Amino acid sequence: MSYEDVIPLLGDFGRYQKKIYFLLCLPAILCAFHKLGNVFLIAEPNYRCKLPYEFSNASYKLESSEWEKWFPYNKTSGTFSSSCIVNVENSSDTKSCEEFIYDHDAYGYTSVIEWNLTCNKAYLIAIGNSLFMFGVMAGSIGFGEMSDRWGRKKTFFLSLVIQVVFGTIAAVAPEFWSFSIARAIVGATTSGVFLVAYVIGLEMVGSSKRMIAGTICQIFFSIGYMLTAVFAIYITDWRKLQFALTIPGLIFMTYWWLIPESARWLVSKNRIEDAKKCIQTAAKYNKVEISDKTLDDLLKPTEDQAKAIEVDKRQPTIFDIFRYRRLRNRSLIIFYDWFANNITYYGLSWNTNNLGGNPYLNFVISGAVEIPAYIFLLLTLNRWGRRNILSGCMITAGVALILTMLVPQNMQWLTVTLAMIGKLAITASYGTIYIFSTESFPTVVRNAGLGAGSTCARVGSITAPFVNVASHIWKPLPLLVFGFLAFLGGVMSLILPETLNRKLPESFEEGEAFGTKADKIQDDELGGMEAAEKVVNNKENANAATELLKKQ
Repeated sequence: MSYEDVIPLLGDFGRYQKKIYFLLCLPAILCAFHKLGNVFLIAEPNYRCKLPYEFSNASYKLESSEWEKWFPYNKTSGTFSSSCIVNVENSSDTKSCEEFIYDHDAYGYTSVIEWNLTCNKAYLIAIGNSLFMFGVMAGSIGFGEMSDRWGRKKTFFLSLVIQVVFGTIAAVAPEFWSFSIARAIVGATTSGVFLVAYVIGLEMVGSSKRMIAGTICQIFFSIGYMLTAVFAIYITDWRKLQFALTIPGLIFMTYWWLIPESARWLVSKNRIEDAKKCIQTAAKYNKVEISDKTLDDLLKPTEDQAKAIEVDKRQPTIFDIFRYRRLRNRSLIIFYDWFANNITYYGLSWNTNNLGGNPYLNFVISGAVEIPAYIFLLLTLNRWGRRNILSGCMITAGVALILTMLVPQNMQWLTVTLAMIGKLAITASYGTIYIFSTESFPTVVRNAGLGAGSTCARVGSITAPFVNVASHIWKPLPLLVFGFLAFLGGVMSLILPETLNRKLPESFEEGEAFGTKADKIQDDELGGMEAAEKVVNNKENANAATELLKKQ
């Protein structure tokens, strides 16, 4: 039998699981701080050349006559040609700026101002953002593998310590490259903190509660999304802001004494005694009694699980899934869905400046629109199924974005409306892919599988800015690209097996059989008498399961 059979005895989402789960959701806010902090840390404010008669602390604002005198003006477009050149006094010539005056009203004092990342250095802003996302991608691979080998808890705390250390280093970095490298390492740790906490939370609840657990965790990330702007409003110096976004990580150091190792992971590693201690702690808090003999009967490895333990001795990796045809094909579609969701999500999110007005308000709104998407998931995922929601939302997002091609130029409001429908739909599918992936990969490589999916997602977020540049070729082109990618992923996802209320696969063999007709027959009455008798392989375990079920 397996850990899945223990959960009903504890309660699918008992008092103990709720307490631990809530604690695990809070770090998602911290990860949102770091993932979205660059929007304000390296924000590019309005700027102009410093005029010959000005001091370095001069105001950005000038009289209109001064603007016309010193800066090239394009009469056709009614705008100033460039913020990087200035007219030569008493001449018709222009020259490149040597010093700059910045507008501090919008973003305060950013790293762009400190290091003059403008004009011929503006490309460094894009490099800084790309390095951060490369860090996230590397962390998805490294910490995912580490979690499956060393344990969820150790990986969580190692990444948390590294996050606090390098987040502080970034706050005191003397120049751009040390800042960007420190931020990239912080980006890597967000995978170790968020993904590992996410997996621990989902592994400790029953199948009927995994949807709620997975979705609420995403809502905490959206809360962190919005709070990032609140921090930036009141902390206008980028160094202090970076420190303020990092220091809450110290609070989570106390989790070492509060958060247990994943009992499911312990069972997968055949550390039965350690798993029993975790289960008994939960049982005591939930005010239920489970004897050690009952746990021995339930946790005794089946033939398939024994094979999984032997495989584990050879240190399984995410690449082992490619040895199994069905598991390989499903995994490739899931990886593509991660990519398509991420490139569309970030491609749309990074267009918020087009709304005009207050950048902080726009940022908060961009985070707030995600809440209805997650509420939709809470209401539908356990009714309509993971695959149906994932596929349906990706197709909806794709159709909405593709339809922007047909909108007349004088109906910009309709383009915005379709884009927002796309953002809501892709947010819902993005929330679903986390749950769907967690339920699809076997326990022996679950965290690594989630990390590999997240890696594919980072490829999307790194690519998204380049797709947005295509608007200079044809304005609707980026939305069409995002729409096509999302639509294709939605169609391919229709062939994936449903994971709603299904027993999580433990071994590669169970993962390969997952979704087949034989597997569905065996899993139909999980937790009942017939299912208990089917999952045991000898008369002694069958009798133990029968006696146990009679007591319930």
